[in-house]
Amino acid sequence: MNARNNELHTLSNAHLDAIEEETIFILREVAAVFERPTLLFSGGKDSLVMLKCAEKAFGIGRIPYPLLMIDTGHNYSEVTDFRDSRAKELGAELIVRSVEDSMKRGTVRLSRPDEPRNAHQSVTLLEAIEEFRFDALMGGARRDEEKARAKERIFSHRDSFGQWQPKSQRPELWNLFNTKLHPGEHFRVFPISNWTELDVWQYIAREAIALPSIYYSHPRDVVERKGLLVPITELTPPRAGEEVVSRQVRFRTVGDITCTCPVESTAATPEAIVIETLAADISERGATRMDDQTSDASMEKRKKEGYF
Repeated sequence: MNARNNELHTLSNAHLDAIEEETIFILREVAAVFERPTLLFSGGKDSLVMLKCAEKAFGIGRIPYPLLMIDTGHNYSEVTDFRDSRAKELGAELIVRSVEDSMKRGTVRLSRPDEPRNAHQSVTLLEAIEEFRFDALMGGARRDEEKARAKERIFSHRDSFGQWQPKSQRPELWNLFNTKLHPGEHFRVFPISNWTELDVWQYIAREAIALPSIYYSHPRDVVERKGLLVPITELTPPRAGEEVVSRQVRFRTVGDITCTCPVESTAATPEAIVIETLAADISERGATRMDDQTSDASMEKRKKEGYF
């Protein structure tokens, strides 16, 4: 039995070594090819894994591109505080641009005061691209997250309007990437495209990557709404007739408070989350994101408009 466990451990490490090597290669390729790249960094688990690979690729204090965060103004403080401390720890430049600033400029207008701001990040992101003239933006999206993500190339071309055209993406044979750009165009690059949620948690466990505390089991007041556990906050108060209950929960993914929900869980370590993930039959976005519950807010539609 021990021999079998050792064999599985070796195979697991070999797989993680392979996808880590691919990610490091992509991170270095972007640094070599593009003039003004940036790494999208939210403080979430996927971007922290990507940042760990960047640390291995270049070294602490030597990451050759800034980190960029598009902040809705409605993010969990545990995550944004962790984002700031991790960037400082690595000696990396952190640029934060806010949807609230876009609202002040009038480029983002909400239809109602409590409208989720998540989709409006596209506007602020495109404004940041124009401000800094970024030609490549690396993000932590993975192909297993959502159907539209699976249509992405690793080097995903965006036109001069920042839009994604899924039928116009370039082939990527034998890991050869066509990085030619016309003026005003840019690439979104996804170095962990070929990772799964399970891979991410196995890598976090292996590398002992520190995460914001809300990724692990903790008590939180929630209400049950449309099959989700909606956290009770100033931005997401209970509705009439809803019963507030305290549950042991963790977040599989983090984002805007108004659209990100936890799942019930007692997993307090990466190893325990690996076991839970093996048994999960719903994707992390499908299980936790209120803004992915309707076709009008589909990921593909948002991506065509410039979303991550």
